[in-house]
Amino acid sequence: MVLFMAIITIAILNVKEGKMEEAKEALRKLVPKVKESEPGTLEYIPHTFKYNPNSIIFYEVYEDEDAAKAHSANLPKNMVEFGPLLDRGMVLLNIVNDKLVSVRNIEKII
Repeated sequence: MVLFMAIITIAILNVKEGKMEEAKEALRKLVPKVKESEPGTLEYIPHTFKYNPNSIIFYEVYEDEDAAKAHSANLPKNMVEFGPLLDRGMVLLNIVNDKLVSVRNIEKII
């Protein structure tokens, strides 16, 4: 019996050369907005890489599929400031109830 269905997404995005500080500042504004406007988004945590200074990895946890869909639907408005700072493409790993269900390499983010 599954008592809690967690959907975890790990997203790896590449920031344009020389734009990391701007990206971090945009995320300082974006993360609280996501947490406030998406109650089903339980975790939304960006990290930087020491070994790759132009990448950001997001650890995201959604309460259920509806919450994950709501987050996806909000991406266009949420990415207005952050999106232009990104290079093309990202890698997404989706995990549902501790099982890796998909790995995707996406060419265009929004």
